[in-house]
Amino acid sequence: MNKPESAAACFEEGFSCAQAIVSAFGEESGLDREMALKVSGAFGGGMGRMGETCGVVTGAVIVIGLKYAKTKAEDDGTKEKAYSLVREFVEKFKSQNGSTLCRELLGCDISTPEGMKYSEENKISANLCPKLVRYGAELLEQILG
Repeated sequence: MNKPESAAACFEEGFSCAQAIVSAFGEESGLDREMALKVSGAFGGGMGRMGETCGVVTGAVIVIGLKYAKTKAEDDGTKEKAYSLVREFVEKFKSQNGSTLCRELLGCDISTPEGMKYSEENKISANLCPKLVRYGAELLEQILG
């Protein structure tokens, strides 16, 4: 199973969009599945279901950080690489989807009871989020090479 399929399958299991992305890419950075699910577990629904930055985006930022984040005080090159890749991911995600904000992507604010009810009744998350997860995983795979 490739990474986009793995991410989509994880989301379909009931994990969040952020968890789906990090679990699909985490192992190559030393995170086993359980730790990947834990570290990304609060980012779904636009960070704790606040409707802010989409979990696909925050998950991708975590993955980029795992691969390129600065770990030595003198190593500014990796930090710049990470920042550059984050900007590239966000620009392409936003260009393709119109936003990086969960509430804008969904067309409703799931941080409110009314918005959550609307999303559930219209199966917005169930229909849209798997597509965003798959696209985000494909984009991340492309960017990371």
